Amino acid sequence: MTFSEEHRWLICLDIDGTLVHDDGYLSPRVAAEVQRVQDLGHLVVVATGRSAINAIGVTKELGLASGKLISSNGAVTVRIDHDHPRGYVQEEVITFDPTEVLTQLISSLPHAHFAVEDADGVYHFHKEFPADALGDVNHETPLEELMHRPVSRIVVLSPEQETEDFVDTVATLGLQSVSYAIGYSAWLDIAPLGVTKASALEVVRAHNNISPNQIITIGDGRNDISMFEWAIAGGGLAFAMGQGPEEVHAAASFVTDAVEDDGVATVLAGFEGILFTRTAS
Repeated sequence: MTFSEEHRWLICLDIDGTLVHDDGYLSPRVAAEVQRVQDLGHLVVVATGRSAINAIGVTKELGLASGKLISSNGAVTVRIDHDHPRGYVQEEVITFDPTEVLTQLISSLPHAHFAVEDADGVYHFHKEFPADALGDVNHETPLEELMHRPVSRIVVLSPEQETEDFVDTVATLGLQSVSYAIGYSAWLDIAPLGVTKASALEVVRAHNNISPNQIITIGDGRNDISMFEWAIAGGGLAFAMGQGPEEVHAAASFVTDAVEDDGVATVLAGFEGILFTRTAS
């Protein structure tokens, strides 16, 4: 059984802490459920904070042979093409001048680690990041040189600070020129103004003529809150992973199992039940 275009749903999935564990493990049960709903004719889109080059492998593991990948928290949209040497073709890259923001951050967080993601999805960092945090394609670069190129993202890591202290420090900066999301640890992602997972996903939804109330989003982090709010505002559904912080749980429609317990599979295994309750109502 497959669904007509009129009844097609858009299913938006985060990667880290949602599809995959901290060590990158993707449960076969999760992959099977993603493939199942895709085979029914629904549109599955991965929306991640990772750069495209560091995310494309997960789409291949999921069996997504075509369609869009939303990366860099919405700043970069690519078309999946596993025959291409990179596995994808860039479609939209939104960048900004990092000079003003980086200058402000460096002044307020002098001991932090800074990195930027350029238009090609390559990271340049001035102080070491945790292993695999920036993927395989990155280059150590003097701090002053981080400001000399358009970027799609600034990443800030402040390992010496507690998360709440870090959140408070960032809040006092009043970063009005960009959008930003803070991770579990003292980690900050800064994107171009108004650019979020939600803004990029809305383009995909509109292009595919999917009804706003036929959207499911699943994520675990603060950078997923924008897509939760977007889905709910249109009458869709948002599921927070069980291990996510309370702030993320509060923004969702429901809380599913933790990533270690295959929370994505739990949601998708109940997909027909969701459709039934929608039809019944």
